[in-house]
Amino acid sequence: MKITIEESTPLALRFKISGTNYQLANTIRRTMISAVECFAIDSVTMYENSSAIFDEYIAHRVGLVPLKTPSDYTEKDEVMFSLNVEGPATAYSKDLKSNDNAVVVANGNIPIIKLAEGQKVRLEGKAILRSSSARSSKFQPGLITYKPLNDTDFEFYIETFGQMTPMEILNRALSIINSHLKEVYKELKK
Repeated sequence: MKITIEESTPLALRFKISGTNYQLANTIRRTMISAVECFAIDSVTMYENSSAIFDEYIAHRVGLVPLKTPSDYTEKDEVMFSLNVEGPATAYSKDLKSNDNAVVVANGNIPIIKLAEGQKVRLEGKAILRSSSARSSKFQPGLITYKPLNDTDFEFYIETFGQMTPMEILNRALSIINSHLKEVYKELKK
């Protein structure tokens, strides 16, 4: 097996794997998509909303904001975010304030809601660490695709949403696969 990096930027990684098969290529892709955990705001408490937009719509938009996800957190960890904006203004993702300096908004320029004069939104959101297979696609760390070049060569493309670098997504996925294979091997030895 041979791996060739074709493009590597902070937001995208393109690489080729030669000398493998469809099953392994798809396992790598599916693990990156569905098993790599990242933070997302999962529940929102709305304290004030005098805008014309429903609470649920605002909560949904807040939940889709990508959050930086360091590797040393577990599913037991929770991070609180708050938003307090009064119009006339546009509330952006950068207005979401975290109680943890390591878990912050990955992209501060995402518009959440535009408020007219006198309108106000004040809320708190709880971010949790999960994978997209366990909860929702908002926990997916990026856009991951592959295409077969022939029966043994595959080109992968990873574009991060900002929670972690593309190389971190790949490394975390490979670590998950390795861990699962060790468990299978251990069970087979019994």
